[in-house]
Amino acid sequence: MTIKFSSLVTVALMGSASIAAAECADPIKVGVLHSLSGTMAISETTLKDTMELLIEEQNAAGGLLDCQIEAVVVDPASDWPLFAEKARELLTVQEVDVIFGSWTSVSRKSALPVLEELNGLMFYPVQYEGEESSRNVFYTGAAPNQQAIPATDYFLEELGVEKFALLGTDYVYPRTTNNILESYLQDNGIPAEDIFVNYTPFGHSDWATIVADVVALGEDGKQVGVISTINGDANIGFYKELAAAGISADDIPVVAFSVGEEELSGLDTSDLVGHLAAWNYFQSAESDLNDEWVAAWKAKMGEDRVTNDPMEAHYIGFNMWVNAVTEAGTTDVDAVREAMYGQEFPNLTGGTAVMLPNHHLAKPVLIGEITADGQFDIISQTEEVPGDAWTDFLPESAVLTSDWKDLGCGMYNTETETCVQLTSNY
Repeated sequence: MTIKFSSLVTVALMGSASIAAAECADPIKVGVLHSLSGTMAISETTLKDTMELLIEEQNAAGGLLDCQIEAVVVDPASDWPLFAEKARELLTVQEVDVIFGSWTSVSRKSALPVLEELNGLMFYPVQYEGEESSRNVFYTGAAPNQQAIPATDYFLEELGVEKFALLGTDYVYPRTTNNILESYLQDNGIPAEDIFVNYTPFGHSDWATIVADVVALGEDGKQVGVISTINGDANIGFYKELAAAGISADDIPVVAFSVGEEELSGLDTSDLVGHLAAWNYFQSAESDLNDEWVAAWKAKMGEDRVTNDPMEAHYIGFNMWVNAVTEAGTTDVDAVREAMYGQEFPNLTGGTAVMLPNHHLAKPVLIGEITADGQFDIISQTEEVPGDAWTDFLPESAVLTSDWKDLGCGMYNTETETCVQLTSNY
């Protein structure tokens, strides 16, 4: 079912699962680095559950390299420095072979120095701001050109938005994404005075003033749109305040980059119908593979549990890792990294994800409208878009490229033809 594409080669090589398990002295350890408490638990707990299901399915299909796989779960508790400590614990104490984890960019950047110091390998499953390419991370979520830019184009071209409110949680992902979008909007003729930017802390709950400021943007009759990089449980208060203010999607459409099915499952969505989200996957995607995945998820977790985009990113990343390990014949990080380049695996939305030399995927971009049942009606879907580690819309980044396969560099200056640096302390 969900693992059939990756497990066929493995099972063919191994023979029976019972013999394989008997031959393996120690399990292959997979670290799961997701917040199970704190403000990000609303989003990350589901990703821990996803990894456990994927590992269970792979073990049922015969495991990996004659071994069963063991999930080693830790809780960094939405405490960003704790992500570094827990990553170190996973790599040095638990001696995991790979880590799947993190949600916010600040938590990822906290873990990065540890991963690079110890040559650990992490798969990061969430949309992010780009401007990074570490040899120790595979980015299976969307880069800005696979989410933020297409969503902004939809506002400009399809909805005729003339004024933009860029609302975000106060950390690196929203700030960098909005820097890119401010530049992109001005390049597309939106004057700086028609772009309102606001940041709030994690867990922010008092949205009345900010929503009032957004409404005031449209007093001159111009169409206002909100681009939301609000993360975690702060979204609940934001959408409730919109509803309380009587703001519909026809009045001021919102497109969110961090709100999916999981976040909506705790809300009355009747007042949110028509607002948008941009992702690479929605549960409502129509494909046989997605039907199988959703059915397996609900059979394991309960009928009320929903799927979402970062789950698909873990689904793709885990299966690519399984295939790369099988190809390399080892879980050694350097060997697996080399085997990852060019890995292909089916998207749940149709088509095929491809791992690029810049450690990003080529994936389709989807825009969905919120429906009354908390799902999304997919109104736009592209072909696979190659993820770009360095944006074309900031001058200092436009000259950079990432190619770990042939250039051995994640921050290569195409003008000077030199590798700027190898570590990710930027």
